[in-house]
Amino acid sequence: MLYQIYEAQRSLMEPFADFAQAASKLYSNPLSPFGQNPFAQRISAGYDLLYRLGKDYEKPSFDIKTVDVDGTDVVIYESVAIDKPFCELRRFKRFTDDSATLDKLKGQPAVLVVAPLSGHYATLLRDTVRSLLRDHKVYITDWKNARMVPLEDGAFHLDDYVNYVQEFIRHLQGHYGNCHVISVCQPTVPVLAAVSLMASRGETTPLTMTMMGGPIDARKSPTAVNNLAMNKSHDWFENNVIYRVPTNFPGAGRRVYPGFLQHSGFVAMNPDRHLSSHYDYFKHLIAGDDASAEAHRQFYDEYNAVLDMDADYYLETIETVFQEFKLVNGTWEVRNPEGELELVRPEDIKTTAHFTIEGELDDISGSGQTEAAHALCYNVPKARQKHLEVKGAGHYGIFSGRRWRDVVYPQVRDFIQQFNVVPAARGASRAPARQAAARKSAKTARTTAK
Repeated sequence: MLYQIYEAQRSLMEPFADFAQAASKLYSNPLSPFGQNPFAQRISAGYDLLYRLGKDYEKPSFDIKTVDVDGTDVVIYESVAIDKPFCELRRFKRFTDDSATLDKLKGQPAVLVVAPLSGHYATLLRDTVRSLLRDHKVYITDWKNARMVPLEDGAFHLDDYVNYVQEFIRHLQGHYGNCHVISVCQPTVPVLAAVSLMASRGETTPLTMTMMGGPIDARKSPTAVNNLAMNKSHDWFENNVIYRVPTNFPGAGRRVYPGFLQHSGFVAMNPDRHLSSHYDYFKHLIAGDDASAEAHRQFYDEYNAVLDMDADYYLETIETVFQEFKLVNGTWEVRNPEGELELVRPEDIKTTAHFTIEGELDDISGSGQTEAAHALCYNVPKARQKHLEVKGAGHYGIFSGRRWRDVVYPQVRDFIQQFNVVPAARGASRAPARQAAARKSAKTARTTAK
């Protein structure tokens, strides 16, 4: 019922938000009679703030048109490589007429960026993608809003997330021989599981895994986010935060964790900071500081755009990652597309180099949570392991903004390049056969063990 009430309130506010936007423009126009008022700038700023507080925020676009590669503008074209019910594998293809630059682009490594499915859209990693495109072929998981997925497409489980990641890795391996994987926040856990399962089956695993600010072991330095998940029961979450999608969306009737609840939680973590930010925005409008006002708009256009998560996926993530700690306890079993359960064994990873990154001031994934991956993947040689704590960086600072561009990205780029050794004989046509053989071998091993 709460979702229906929220939608009714949003619909009721929509005309008022539109009016506030029109009034803001009316008072800011110097040719308008209202614009001659000595208080016009303040009134316009007030209406603009009301509009932004009351408007509905749609999914943003990546809007990456070009990137600079050694002084050459390279054109970016977005396309969907794989379209799944709950996710699109989005590719950023690069084009240039400069032959030397084109030759350089062709030899660069392929990277799969696994974006978080935790309330925001994948566009939250726009800065991450833009930086990577200078030196890599880039793909990203663009998760869909669960309220837009019809019921006939079925439920979405944490197991499905892991299976999606494996399918996407195999897709890149089929095209490029192998790939590198970067996971940010929430997906560090399912990505580690996906690569572990591939290693257990004897499949080729990615050349590197870069895990950034994720809850590999949420028992370490628990944050407010961790404490909420740990201190409330599974039944509490199911009874208090799970609702059905209203009838005005394609996914009507689907059980979801609504995005507006997640957004409320984000804001509640730092309410003073958001109030101060909105007041600063009001002052920037009055002062005519267009650059600062636009920076505020861009941030909140992204921050306020949220998506619903399928209830099964959300509840299973809470249970697996934050309550039972199945990954670190060695008790996590994932159901593969054939319906069989497979135990997640990170110790089976032996060749994939891994790089863990944490922010010193991260208030979402605490210190040591991501670094815990090294202890789990103990069969990876120490020479192929690396950890970085970014001084002065919060959660978002490790993948967006100045610290990401100046401190983190150069080390990610160099780490990927260091281990970018792709077997020349590996081809796309042989990939499906290898995968099938690996699965058959794993199934036989399990049967023999029984």
